[in-house]
Amino acid sequence: MSDYKAPVRDMKFVLNEVLAADRLLATMPGTEEVNEELINSVLEEAGKVAASLLAPLNRSGDEEGCQFSDGKVTTPSGFRDAYRTFAQGGWIGLAGDPAYGGQGMPKMLAVCFEEMIMAANSSLALYAVLSAGASLALARHGNEELKQAYLPRLYDGSWSATMCLTEPHAGTDLGIIKTKAAPQADGSYQVTGTKIFITGGEHDLTDNIIHLVLAKLPDAPAGPKGISLFLVPKFLPDANGEPGERNNLGCGSIEHKMGIKGSATCVMNFDGATGYLVGEVNKGLACMFTMMNYERLTIGLQGLGLGDASYQTAAAYARERTQGRAATGPVAPEQSADPLLVHPDVRRMLLTMRANTEGARALAMYVGSQLDVAYFHPDEQARTRASKLVALLTPIAKTAFTDKGFEACVLGQQVLGGHGYVREWGQEQHVRDARIAQIYEGANGIQALDLMGRKVVHDRDALLDVLVDEIRDYIKAEQNGRASPFIATLSKALDCLVSTTQWIRDASAENPNEVGAASVAYLELMTLILYLYMWSRMVSTASEALEKGASDKDFYTAKIQLGCYFLDRLMPRYKALAEEIKAGSDVVMAMDAAMF
Repeated sequence: MSDYKAPVRDMKFVLNEVLAADRLLATMPGTEEVNEELINSVLEEAGKVAASLLAPLNRSGDEEGCQFSDGKVTTPSGFRDAYRTFAQGGWIGLAGDPAYGGQGMPKMLAVCFEEMIMAANSSLALYAVLSAGASLALARHGNEELKQAYLPRLYDGSWSATMCLTEPHAGTDLGIIKTKAAPQADGSYQVTGTKIFITGGEHDLTDNIIHLVLAKLPDAPAGPKGISLFLVPKFLPDANGEPGERNNLGCGSIEHKMGIKGSATCVMNFDGATGYLVGEVNKGLACMFTMMNYERLTIGLQGLGLGDASYQTAAAYARERTQGRAATGPVAPEQSADPLLVHPDVRRMLLTMRANTEGARALAMYVGSQLDVAYFHPDEQARTRASKLVALLTPIAKTAFTDKGFEACVLGQQVLGGHGYVREWGQEQHVRDARIAQIYEGANGIQALDLMGRKVVHDRDALLDVLVDEIRDYIKAEQNGRASPFIATLSKALDCLVSTTQWIRDASAENPNEVGAASVAYLELMTLILYLYMWSRMVSTASEALEKGASDKDFYTAKIQLGCYFLDRLMPRYKALAEEIKAGSDVVMAMDAAMF
């Protein structure tokens, strides 16, 4: 059984060499002190934390799970001490506002850290990343009194946070939630209702739990325009800011799940609980989207991280396990059989896992860099452009990383054969833990529909044009460069995307079902193009490093060879996806409902 090792070398390559993070960060107030030396130091230390503190508890946490009794949740053995050590290291506030105790690190660095901890122990990591996401929403939309009272405790990890959206009858359609908030004379609100699937709603890791709750005022407009956001603490802070009186809320039960068993998934009941408005009345969904979009990228990183963890185990196994002989003759004649790596299909599985993982990792850091520009850059035009890219890329990142991550977990299990199906090697846990990432924080089908409908067909902000223009500019600059075969295919695929997009826009004007029928295939098409864009940049950078006599020749050579695998074996699927889309919606909608 192999242990998780954080991919620090690859992260350094993408951040420092491909994206030139230090040059970008030096141009923006708030990040100008984050240089390559600091980036490398954070990555190395984060890798140690993930591998030595979180990973050792992954399997035991899954086997023990969370326990529920008398309204209280007990997390698996070791989780509490590990979480407190983790928090004391400042990791929960890594990207937090320094004015309230955060570390102020850029998002492009935080995404690397979140991938590591999700790969090492998704269950334990979820408690931390939810606190980070809630802190972001509070920092952006809360008043000064709330920020002073809650942000320092969230950043230092002594308190944690949740987001409470889903109700028994309302999942994707939040406009029909029933939770109510009644105004009180002192400016607070009494929140009443039931929320389900609340990650970390109750646990024993922290002294207090802060719930960000969507609810409606008595006179609120119908639908999503009538939703407000409230901060509802488990314990109301006393005069000294310490946890005081218990609020009128509690955990009714926890779910028994397929995976992430060390993460408590709770039914939360609010019975006139005291809450405080975050942002403006009836603008709560917009405020919550700050946290939701943060978490969507983070959950994408869960899929990415678990896929990489599965690859590490599968690759180690394939190097050592001997079965059969190579088709071209024995490569280990002194043994009774050759290692699994001699077999082309085993290599196909491993290369597919790794090519998608490393493409996703580069895209994640790229999205992180755009989030940094959108928040820190001094030029308003640059901030606006980056914000558009983030809006377009967020549903793609969440869906692509989790779909491909789950695929990688299944492939990794397959490499091990029967050993992948039993607990010893951890592959079956990876499969179970990764599966939820395609469902929560917006099911992947909904993400695809959001991309196709809001961000492309009905888009008024020309979001897609921003991305297409950037890639076209890159193609012009690099067409005679080191990655010319990649550029040629990227150019053709981009033209295909543009023409396919226009076909959908035209067809949906006559038949609205074309949007939903095309959405998943369209997101996959965009994923391939974005991954190829990243691979083109990585191959070009790696080729340049080799030309300059880089000492780490194996790393750069492997990067180029892996990029060629993606180009030749995975990228051709873009043509089939375009054909699938243009087959139209009629065949999807033809069967009568009674026949299902």
